[in-house]
Amino acid sequence: MRIRSIATTVATAALLTGAALAPAPAQAAPAAKSGKGTTSLAEVLTSDGNRFDRRNGDYDIVTEAVLAVLAAKPDSAVGVLADGNVALTAFIPNDISFKRLAYELTGQWIRSEKKVFNTLVETVGVDAIEQVLLYHVVPGATVTSKQALASDGAELTTAQGATFTVDVLYKKLPLVQLRDQDTDDVDPFLDPRRLDINKGNKQIAHGIIFVLRPLDLP
Repeated sequence: MRIRSIATTVATAALLTGAALAPAPAQAAPAAKSGKGTTSLAEVLTSDGNRFDRRNGDYDIVTEAVLAVLAAKPDSAVGVLADGNVALTAFIPNDISFKRLAYELTGQWIRSEKKVFNTLVETVGVDAIEQVLLYHVVPGATVTSKQALASDGAELTTAQGATFTVDVLYKKLPLVQLRDQDTDDVDPFLDPRRLDINKGNKQIAHGIIFVLRPLDLP
């Protein structure tokens, strides 16, 4: 019963984000061999015009956060997302996940993606945003959804230096939860509608519902 209840929660969250209606980020053309292409995730995430919109299920806020960090800190390790020669796996929260984070930090529900982004920058600062972004990146490996489903209990070390754990709750859906460093908040789930973004390249991403937290946030 617990698995069924969690599965219903995740499915409902995916629908509420608009994931069923919002287009996925553009997929790069598959390379001759899996994981050998050099299209970067930055190229994929900015391919839709790089603008805020009203779709809760895409990745405008995380994209703008990456660009903001690089504008303020050109030498930031976040820049690895623009280097398609570097193998990595990123877990990218959709826009409504950042809206929820902004609500938890400020107590205000903000509808505009641009206002959410500006609020997060003003509330926690660019340095903290940089650390949160790096916590969503696992360097050195191209982990497909198939591999993730076979990695129950695996502890992944992120570019931020901390770890999170893969908890495969139910393979068939697939239903996977990522256990982060915040012990009293809901841990993110892989979005089953947004897996293997940029597959065929060294850099791959999986959409997640909720934001991974490298430490205990309010």
